[in-house]
Amino acid sequence: MEGFVIKNTGSSYLVRTADKQVFDCHLKGNFRIQGIKSTNPIAVGDNVEFDVRSAEDCLITKLMPRRNYIVRRPANLSKQLHIIAANLDAAMLVVTINHPVTSTVFIDRFLATCEAYNVPGMLLINKTDLYDDDEKEYMHNLMHLYEQIGYPCYAVSAKTGEGVAEVAELFKNKITLLSGNSGVGKSSFVNAINPDFKARTGDLSDVHDAGMHTTTFSEMFEIAPDSFIVDTPGIRGFGTIDFKKEEVGHYFPDIFRFSSDCRFGNCTHTHEPGCAVLKAVEEHYISESRYNSYLSIMDDENEAKYR
Repeated sequence: MEGFVIKNTGSSYLVRTADKQVFDCHLKGNFRIQGIKSTNPIAVGDNVEFDVRSAEDCLITKLMPRRNYIVRRPANLSKQLHIIAANLDAAMLVVTINHPVTSTVFIDRFLATCEAYNVPGMLLINKTDLYDDDEKEYMHNLMHLYEQIGYPCYAVSAKTGEGVAEVAELFKNKITLLSGNSGVGKSSFVNAINPDFKARTGDLSDVHDAGMHTTTFSEMFEIAPDSFIVDTPGIRGFGTIDFKKEEVGHYFPDIFRFSSDCRFGNCTHTHEPGCAVLKAVEEHYISESRYNSYLSIMDDENEAKYR
């Protein structure tokens, strides 16, 4: 039989067929040694083949080709990648200006990964009901920055419902990943779209004003016919993997736009004379925050630098 993975609990996978039957599946014993260099060879969104031996015995036997996926580097397994989700039409990063603060480095690493793996990226700023005037001004400036680059940005309050219905329309006839730091309200946003989903939510840590992990597995929710969102565990750092230094600039559209004017074709945009990117940073055509994020990815070969 064939289907696609709608939930990954770590030890088993819920697989949904075209006629909407759902099967609780495990991996065939030798599946993990078939050359898939990731911490999770099967991810939510994967199309798979599986055998139904009994109601309690369903085995995934084959992974079908992926059209794309989003990955990050796990904190404790830097040589492997972790597949967040596969076969996506879009990826939405949920961010917060405060409670907790989402860093621009985190945002830029996520968007660069979207570029690298051919998944359209966008930003959703949550918790607008909590921000004071200064924070709202920063929010609008942040949205302007990324919209100018080409990334759609939206602002909502999952608590009050402001903006939620409008954003939910974006998910029609698509599979959209929701990702972000712990505590930014991904699951609350899912529940705001439809409380019947009952995605788990939690409080912020009083000590660090950071989210405590409440979603421990990835899960796909059908919000309308053929319209799915993927809720994922909160992540504290977003480590890139398999980025070649000469290609990092390609994953920053604002940097790539100027790089063709550099004096040298192999310019790293760090020190070379005649670098059009450095000139653009000096003249504020490229934001300093974006350039610093670019440098941080260039430095990813040094351990523990990717957070």
